[in-house]
Amino acid sequence: MRVLQTRLKPLLYLCAALLAALPILIALPQHAAPRPAASSIVFTIDPAQSTVQWTLGSSLHTVHGTFALKSGSLKIDPATGKASGEIVVDAGSGESGNDGRDKKMHKDVLESGKFAEVIFRPDSISGKIETQGDSTVQIHGIFGLHGSEHELTVPAQANIAGDHWAGSAKFSVPFIQWGLKNPSTWLLKVDHSVNVELELKGSVQRQAAQQAEGIREIPNPKG
Repeated sequence: MRVLQTRLKPLLYLCAALLAALPILIALPQHAAPRPAASSIVFTIDPAQSTVQWTLGSSLHTVHGTFALKSGSLKIDPATGKASGEIVVDAGSGESGNDGRDKKMHKDVLESGKFAEVIFRPDSISGKIETQGDSTVQIHGIFGLHGSEHELTVPAQANIAGDHWAGSAKFSVPFIQWGLKNPSTWLLKVDHSVNVELELKGSVQRQAAQQAEGIREIPNPKG
């Protein structure tokens, strides 16, 4: 019996020491496990499901027309507000339903034979991007038109549902101020800005921060 007590005594001392140290361990600052780095969100636009519409007011009536979207994808980092990518519109696809008016638009105003694309390249975004559901944001970027580049901020709304998204945006382009020819005549006076409305649909992907750092451009799966 005495031998058993002798053998158990060191074990009892160890248990007592652990119990005494427990309050100290609890009082030490706790370090949370590191969180995974925030991911970027890539919005790919499907031209087949997207539209570009425009309206131009005049002294006689309002002209309505469309353009065809060629391609588009945007990468957004919700943590920093940085954005990249581009939305490309086919300048030569513009039409308003009047052949004579459209011919003049392409030859004298857009010069679409020389400047074949209209491109918006975002560089920053303000507003909260929800991972699911609705978001309202302001997208700042560079708008390339008729061989010149101009800063533009576009208000936009988006809805993310699973791995798909839909969005819309409305903005004005002061094309005469930006150096394009004024199509007005002595009889017909047109507004100096054209109103543009985008309805976009496509897929959405999330990239880990380490993966996103190595990507400078967003590939477009449709080429």
